[in-house]
Amino acid sequence: MKISNNLKNKKGQTLLMLLVFMIIAITITSAATMLIIVNSSNTQKLEGGSIAYQIAESGIENALLRLLRNPNYTGEAGLTMGSGTADISVSGSNPYTITSIGKSGSFSRTLQVIVNYNGNMTISSWREVY
Repeated sequence: MKISNNLKNKKGQTLLMLLVFMIIAITITSAATMLIIVNSSNTQKLEGGSIAYQIAESGIENALLRLLRNPNYTGEAGLTMGSGTADISVSGSNPYTITSIGKSGSFSRTLQVIVNYNGNMTISSWREVY
């Protein structure tokens, strides 16, 4: 009689343990999935910003070449480069300040270069503007 009462009391215990382990497994799987989604989103943002930076850098290099050929060059807007555009402006006379804004999708990066030009071109500053 005692044995059958003991079995009746433990009948639902296995089901309860199974439910607890299933909840733990689902929680761990959900957390891992969220981590992957967040990491993927951050990677896309990093790549977009990097592409915008490279476009801005290309705009600076383009402006340096044009300044060598024409010291009166003042820049240009909407210069298409790869998957984005660069807005280039040149101000000052000596030193020149070249500003290039690289845009790729919703990302934008700005670089600024200060250049002296007296027969030879000397770059005194190359930095990103935040």
